[in-house]
Amino acid sequence: MRKPEQELAEIKSMMERSTRFLTLSGLSGILAGTYALIAAGIAYTWIYYPELPYGSNIDKISEDGIVGKLMITALIVLLLSIGTAWVMSQNNSKKKATKFWTPASKRFIQALFIPVAIGGIFCLALVSRGHLAVVAPATLIFYGLGLLNASHFTHNDIKYLGYCQLALGVISAFLPGFGLLLWSLGFGVMHVIYGAMMYYKYDR
Repeated sequence: MRKPEQELAEIKSMMERSTRFLTLSGLSGILAGTYALIAAGIAYTWIYYPELPYGSNIDKISEDGIVGKLMITALIVLLLSIGTAWVMSQNNSKKKATKFWTPASKRFIQALFIPVAIGGIFCLALVSRGHLAVVAPATLIFYGLGLLNASHFTHNDIKYLGYCQLALGVISAFLPGFGLLLWSLGFGVMHVIYGAMMYYKYDR
């Protein structure tokens, strides 16, 4: 005969699975961070190497095509990260014998991507006006808001990643010459750390 506390734990687990998207893959976070770090390294060579001193105002970039190349690189990183997270989270759900596409996963995706999509449009407006130095802060801040919004529908740990992104975004807004470095910390290093923590806590 099962103890009452065991039954309560099972009921709590069932309710959590029905309201939260719990098959996020920690490994996908590590890979997303790796993609971002590689892209940041490429962007550094395009923007600063070999003549422009690091920390310079990148609003003054005048090389033909460099802004377009940066935008294409950012889009590739975004698509790779989303694709990796999608595939690995589906594999996670199969391993745990749970459904991937549920009302909880729909709420999670909506909560995350509405702020991110609005932020992307806002960043396009910034680029069109030549305000490149504030694109990094904007991406970090809107992504952080999306993570905080989505934390209500997945593992609570994700909100701490959101706080880190917001903090780095605000700092970057006051230090625009170091936006690429802070962007690398947020989208690169923090994703790797968070992904590793998620993997060891939930995936193994």
